[in-house]
Amino acid sequence: MAIALQVAGLRKSYADMPVLGPIDVGLAAGSISVVIGRSGCGKTTLLRCLGGLETPDAGSVTAGGAALRRESVGYVFQEPRLMPWLSVARNVGFGLAAWDPERRDRAVAAALDRIGLPDAGQALPKQLSGGMAQRVALARGLAPEPDLLLLDEPFSALDPFTRAQMQEHLLHLHRAYGTTIVLITHDMDEALVLADRILVMRGGHGVPGHIAADLAPALARPRRPADPLLSNWRASLAGLLSES
Repeated sequence: MAIALQVAGLRKSYADMPVLGPIDVGLAAGSISVVIGRSGCGKTTLLRCLGGLETPDAGSVTAGGAALRRESVGYVFQEPRLMPWLSVARNVGFGLAAWDPERRDRAVAAALDRIGLPDAGQALPKQLSGGMAQRVALARGLAPEPDLLLLDEPFSALDPFTRAQMQEHLLHLHRAYGTTIVLITHDMDEALVLADRILVMRGGHGVPGHIAADLAPALARPRRPADPLLSNWRASLAGLLSES
């Protein structure tokens, strides 16, 4: 198994209060890993350390034995964070300023096509629905073809129908780009539908966040929440979360 990301001895504190670690985990190249756990257990802190938005107090995050480069990481937040004065196309291509313009235009067009919005390039963010805006945020995260894509509860503000659509879009984009993905969610069904691997975190109330369980649902895709094959996995996951 090719390892895309190796996390070793990762720790983080705020104001001398340990909030995370130690975290030791290796993520397979091209996999979708979902991190789930109660609020305050350190999920977002972990993601920010992986993405270079926070500097850990100890430990390392490496790719292929070398330090992970910020430019090789894409990040999608809970809200789309599109710049309202830029068109959809310019939002998607915002991180590609150093690219040759022709290459950048091709990458933007390909990303918009893959999220199902090939004709929306000239639209402004205010003209988009919530689901469309989050699709554009996904396109922006993947347009540079990063080695690692980090998603912090990207679908939590969407209605259930749109959320299910976005999960399908994410899987489609994953097939197209082959990017290693780490996603945070509070939703068990979302974890089971998307994940090759589910990392259950515990922590909070003075206990540093840590990985308490590591599950690998060996289930064929597409998966549906109503699928009876998910029932046993859901029961196991619910039990682990109730112990948090």
